[in-house]
Amino acid sequence: MSNFSAENLLLVGSILLFISLLAGKTTYKIGIPTLLLFLIIGMLAGSDGVGINFNNPKAAQFIGIIALNIILFSGGMDTKYHEIRPVIIPGFILSIFGVLLTAFFTGCFIYWLTNDFIVSITFSFIESLLLASVMSSTDSASVFNLLRSRGLSLKENLRPLLEFESGSNDPMAYMLTLTFIAFINNPTGTVWSMALFLIMQLVIGCIAGFLLGKLSVWIINKIKLDNDSLYSVLLITCMFFIFSFTDFLKGNGYLAIYLAGLVIGNSKFIHKRSVVKFFDGLTWLVQIVMFLTLGLLVNPSELFPIAGISLLIGVFMILVGRPLSVFLTLIPIRQITLKARVYISWVGLRGAVPIIFATYPWIANISQAKMIFNIVFFITILSLIVQGTSLTWMAKLLRLSKKKREEVKLTEFDVEFSDEIKSAMSELTIRNEHLINGHKIMNIAIPERTLVVMVKRNNHYFIPKGNTELSEGDILLLISDDEKTLQETYNQMGIKR
Repeated sequence: MSNFSAENLLLVGSILLFISLLAGKTTYKIGIPTLLLFLIIGMLAGSDGVGINFNNPKAAQFIGIIALNIILFSGGMDTKYHEIRPVIIPGFILSIFGVLLTAFFTGCFIYWLTNDFIVSITFSFIESLLLASVMSSTDSASVFNLLRSRGLSLKENLRPLLEFESGSNDPMAYMLTLTFIAFINNPTGTVWSMALFLIMQLVIGCIAGFLLGKLSVWIINKIKLDNDSLYSVLLITCMFFIFSFTDFLKGNGYLAIYLAGLVIGNSKFIHKRSVVKFFDGLTWLVQIVMFLTLGLLVNPSELFPIAGISLLIGVFMILVGRPLSVFLTLIPIRQITLKARVYISWVGLRGAVPIIFATYPWIANISQAKMIFNIVFFITILSLIVQGTSLTWMAKLLRLSKKKREEVKLTEFDVEFSDEIKSAMSELTIRNEHLINGHKIMNIAIPERTLVVMVKRNNHYFIPKGNTELSEGDILLLISDDEKTLQETYNQMGIKR
């Protein structure tokens, strides 16, 4: 990309972003994961397609690290304590031991496959474990994106469990990847030193994430910024500091950033709603940029020679490695049903995280690192196609999906409550049948615990009184004590919400 000026890069980048947004909107309706389309668009724009030559794993890794920080932090902020409290133990077990077993089973399969079955490609046992470790965690970006964008409602607390697992298991895969890279570069290292490194990363990451998350909330509430929009900038600053400072302390920054997001998101702080909305939009942006960048990094022509071995490894992970790890690690958790275990096994989505982790061996000049990267990329595409497109179908097949009450959003009034306020709002368009008893607000059967606080009439907004005359087409903003009261209001007025 050295031939591109800054203006050219911005032009190409904006076009790719726009195409990705349009493609994402279209593919969402037909059930194809939008993140897969971002990858494909990046590949088509690369050297084998449009001709953008991008061969810089360090730049891709840097973009990926920034994106993962924002994705994990935003995912932690969106997760409520009361949702994950019942699933903390199984989620923790899956994020630690599930990743370890997946890496071990898959590594053993890769070693057997490349030494006894396929002779054209050979991996040593440590290289096999390295490749398996890179792919051992479920991808937080893919899981968050697919479960939330489709509004998939699941029984048995499966959604918070899957999100908690995907948000907290990246650190283990990251540590395993670095451990095996270090072992390849320094074969004299001991198993005990590797184990100590893993424990230190986990402990420091947990402590730093919790304490620095609390400190961030205190700073946000105590500091007085003149411009309200700067609070989002302040939180981004805290986020990157938590990640980098934890890494400086030899802890796991990814674990710390997820836990910090969890702590901050479940705390009260100034301008919380606007900040959370800002991070939601930012998360989408960095996901698109990250997948486009990773797509640019691979040459499709290099995927064909490794398609066979990649397909075998991918099928093994989907049908054997992940299910076997899930069933073994959840043996002590009796409250999780067989159907739920099957679905957890199926949601072993691979995505951007394994591809980013695959850049570490590449940058470290590990033997066959580019092949490892291409295999991981191929398996990621396979996972998004096979598992990503069938999440809803599999939930219905196992009878784990449940009907979710559609959230009615305000369209005419840009008003929102903070999470601490339990009042409920709704819009009501006045029709002739509502005015049978009279045209004044006092003539409409509205319960005492519901108020009409604003009226929109012909693009004009005003606060009404009891004797305000209403006309057909007026839009009322209703506020009730809570959702139950609001529903009672609609029932009393004889209106289907």
